[in-house]
Amino acid sequence: MGITQNVFLIGPMGAGKSAVGRQLSRMLRTQFLDSDAEIEDRTGVDIPFIFEKEGEAGFRKRERSVIDELSSRDRIVLATGGGAVLDPDNRADLRSRGIVIYLHASVPQQLERTRRSRGRPLLHTPDPGARLAELMQVREPIYREIADHVIDTDGRRVPDVARQILQCLEQEPAQDG
Repeated sequence: MGITQNVFLIGPMGAGKSAVGRQLSRMLRTQFLDSDAEIEDRTGVDIPFIFEKEGEAGFRKRERSVIDELSSRDRIVLATGGGAVLDPDNRADLRSRGIVIYLHASVPQQLERTRRSRGRPLLHTPDPGARLAELMQVREPIYREIADHVIDTDGRRVPDVARQILQCLEQEPAQDG
């Protein structure tokens, strides 16, 4: 199966955007990109280092540039960082350049999936669970606002989530390329 439009995965850290995106791109026979990985490749350093040296604002500026460029490509599956939707220009680009899929994960599920990860600077806090809840309170309405489809990932396997996204894509009207 092929697609004619881009698929953009949004959602909180730990929702499975990268894993599901890789699986989905294989199923669709299209290119998979990850905005966070792209930023790391281009800078030669990891995201925690960028946060340390440039702060969140510096990171968001880099993220904006990468999302603008990547979302302009054709026939891709793009996993975005959890906070990418905070930028109004990112939201506009994602909405106008493809199908937006919000991978929803509850805060307990996010905490379980991210607890061993060192590469998440926003969780370098005494209470990561409270921080995740705080981030969700701000971001959840934005995720839902720009999403064409919402998929719950709690307790689900990556292939099952990817298959559900495929079903959603099959129901989408074809876009003129």
